[in-house]
Amino acid sequence: MVNPDALVAYCDRFLAASDFDDYAPNGLQVEGERSITRLATGVTASAALIEAASAWRADAILVHHGWFWKSEAPCLVGMKGQRARQLFKAGASLIAYHLPLDAHPVVGNNAALARRLGWVDAEPAGDCRGLLWSGRLSRGCSPDALAAQVSERLGRLATLIAAGRERVDRVAWCTGGGQGYIEQAAALGVDAFLSGEISEQTTHAARELGIAFVAAGHHATERYGVQALGEHLAERFGLEHRFIEIDNPA
Repeated sequence: MVNPDALVAYCDRFLAASDFDDYAPNGLQVEGERSITRLATGVTASAALIEAASAWRADAILVHHGWFWKSEAPCLVGMKGQRARQLFKAGASLIAYHLPLDAHPVVGNNAALARRLGWVDAEPAGDCRGLLWSGRLSRGCSPDALAAQVSERLGRLATLIAAGRERVDRVAWCTGGGQGYIEQAAALGVDAFLSGEISEQTTHAARELGIAFVAAGHHATERYGVQALGEHLAERFGLEHRFIEIDNPA
């Protein structure tokens, strides 16, 4: 059992949260009614996740995508009000870490995705605060084979822009909505770049830069960091932990 403030203080230090100028507050977003014995984790603090965590009687919900984004209206009305009422009824705390959870060298989304895909020599690349990573495949292959491997291991059909490449050995990646890093990835001299999303301009950039591009899904690429953090916290504080998957094709 751990007090929410103590858990968040530990996470703040462990994830170096103060190093990031983020788009939403990191840490404790909604204070619950009790200490934490059961910790539920998930990608996004949606109504479906709150409902499932409440059914499990979670004391806290830890997510990558929380609430109170800078670009959104701050009022808890409509859909947001419904989510808030669910959370208040459950009495659970809501904890969220966004960019700090992308960048962490052990439990971060980029590090965890590399382990999931079996990529080696994975490390932060460039001057991108740990948000862009590079490494290599354990065995080189064609862009088509790479996209097939990613699809199989993530359980989601990936989109491929081969861009004339015949073989991939070195790769760079940024999970979630990181397609804007494609030029920085190409500057590293890698053969392929993977992110969660693809934009209209990404196709043209890949072709003109001569780098294969794989869009593997925003949700699909960001499932693993929050699981790794939940497992770490469960071991450190003696908590019950359950990752709750809410299907999302995006």
